[in-house]
Amino acid sequence: MGTIILLIAFITEIAFAAYCLRQRSNQKRIRSLIWVGAFLAFIFFALMSIIEWSFRWYLLGALLLVWAILGAWTLVRNRTEQKTFSLGWTVFNTIGILVLVFIAVIPALILPQFTLPKATGTYAIATANFTYTDENRVETFTNTGEKRKVNVQFWFPKDARGTFPLVIFSHGTGGIKISNTSTFTDLASNGYVVVSIDHPYHSQFTIGSDGKLVRIDSAYWQEYLDVVNHKISDATTRFKIDHKWLSLRVADMDFVVNTILAQVQDGGTAPVYRLIDPKKIGLMGHSIGGATSGQLARQRNDISAVINLDGDLIGEYVDFVNGSEVLNSKPYPVPILNIYTDDMMRAIEKIPNAKEIVGASHAAVTAPHGYEVYFKGTNHFGVTDLPLVSPFFVSVMSSGVPGVSQGQVDPFATIEKMNALVLKFLNAYLKGQGTFSTTGVN
Repeated sequence: MGTIILLIAFITEIAFAAYCLRQRSNQKRIRSLIWVGAFLAFIFFALMSIIEWSFRWYLLGALLLVWAILGAWTLVRNRTEQKTFSLGWTVFNTIGILVLVFIAVIPALILPQFTLPKATGTYAIATANFTYTDENRVETFTNTGEKRKVNVQFWFPKDARGTFPLVIFSHGTGGIKISNTSTFTDLASNGYVVVSIDHPYHSQFTIGSDGKLVRIDSAYWQEYLDVVNHKISDATTRFKIDHKWLSLRVADMDFVVNTILAQVQDGGTAPVYRLIDPKKIGLMGHSIGGATSGQLARQRNDISAVINLDGDLIGEYVDFVNGSEVLNSKPYPVPILNIYTDDMMRAIEKIPNAKEIVGASHAAVTAPHGYEVYFKGTNHFGVTDLPLVSPFFVSVMSSGVPGVSQGQVDPFATIEKMNALVLKFLNAYLKGQGTFSTTGVN
């Protein structure tokens, strides 16, 4: 919609400037009518929900309101035009107006109006946010001695009876806990309690229950870029850094699981805890969040299924000897579904005998029920809602991170297909409903 508004503004201003040039007049009355009309059209579109009123339209709304007031004042005064026509002023005025409109619609261009796939289940959905404080860990990203706090958000069946499987999600590097909202809402509508974690200082930003905003740590982000850009050339050092990040993530996820289970056992003050079946737990994540889920399932004995969205399970590499990763010799313990995009598949295809030395593929091969699905034409962020929420953000992230491609087929269809696959897998291994197969998925 922001692009459409820019196009309308451009055509209108060019046409008006051409008319002024032809008439050799400033045409203040027509200009005033355009401003008043533009504001009224904006109000009409907002009332008709063509423009969904939100923060993305505040600047444009304010700009059009100011122009409408000025235009109405000019029309009411109805004075004869006195200012001498100037070609330079007409061009300058046209450019200035277009620049102001562009600035006003920047929020709508960065975060355009979007539609997520609809939830397919029958349950109404409720949400809840909590901040958990881990009394056993000191926050290493600050020097205040404070304990590490982890923010989470739940999606769950509203006004439901009984208990439901628990699914816990971990976002990727620089991600946020709402990155896969369409997946969470679809699962909740189908009878799951979903909780997504914000990993402080690893997430793009997170806001706790106290209102404190925590942004991604600049040193961590730079270290990440140095690793993926191979500015850190020593492979052993990169291996240690990868596992340092993973250890923090796994500790966060493990802490969240334990906190939730303690609340369930104690009858928790929040209604959501009374909906959880502690014997049916699934883990899920994107990128390093997928690796986090995969590793925690190795460490706990109460996890029933894992879904990895386009991540290499770096936890499967237990050592680094003579320039090569050493894979875990023990079979992967639970059913696992790996969903790959072009970016991960491109990396895997470069490696001979990938299934023997790539963590995610190795886990799928050795698991009691292991699956791999490849979504062709989709980049690393295509298994999240981000291409729908902010194509601009995805473009910036894709251009700034090596190995992430720009190409992206229909993002809506991709996430819709992925959500259906996720639901089918979890239904099979958390609810025991039907069987799971990847036949005909690609």
